[in-house]
Amino acid sequence: MATPAKTLKEDPQVGGNAPDIDIGISAEDRKKISESLMVSLADAFTLYLKTHNFHFNITGEMFNSLHTMFETQYNEQWMAFDEIAERIRALGFNVPASYDDFQRLTSIKPGTKVEHTDWREMVRQLVVGNEAVARSERKSLEIADKAGDDPTVDMLTQRLKVHEKNAWMLRALLQ
Repeated sequence: MATPAKTLKEDPQVGGNAPDIDIGISAEDRKKISESLMVSLADAFTLYLKTHNFHFNITGEMFNSLHTMFETQYNEQWMAFDEIAERIRALGFNVPASYDDFQRLTSIKPGTKVEHTDWREMVRQLVVGNEAVARSERKSLEIADKAGDDPTVDMLTQRLKVHEKNAWMLRALLQ
């Protein structure tokens, strides 16, 4: 007489384990792409914190225009985190999500302390930060493109446009 099949309630392993990821990108390439995206995410988060800090603390003659500009930029940056993180997960890796992780991974060096009235230094640091994010995203894009990872390439192309435009607009304030 045959043994009755177990149910999921009786054995959580019924139904099998999740299959290996097979999306047409090798495990080695998925790892390289994910690691580069982790740096891009850490850079984006570091820039977000700096932008939000300057938004909170700006005063003086440029208060209204920069307060508004910084808010627009940090809100856009915040929305982008989820897309980057979800792409890392789709490639099969965990997302760094602590301050320690981001500090370890970021290519953005801490800025000098900025007085709340020194809007020029705030803007200069955000130009440098946006360009640093663009560089890390460009490196990720190259890795993803070489591996044929079109969704990551598309996402990073959109992110590059944002950060390059932000750097240009901020730089224009200093010219």
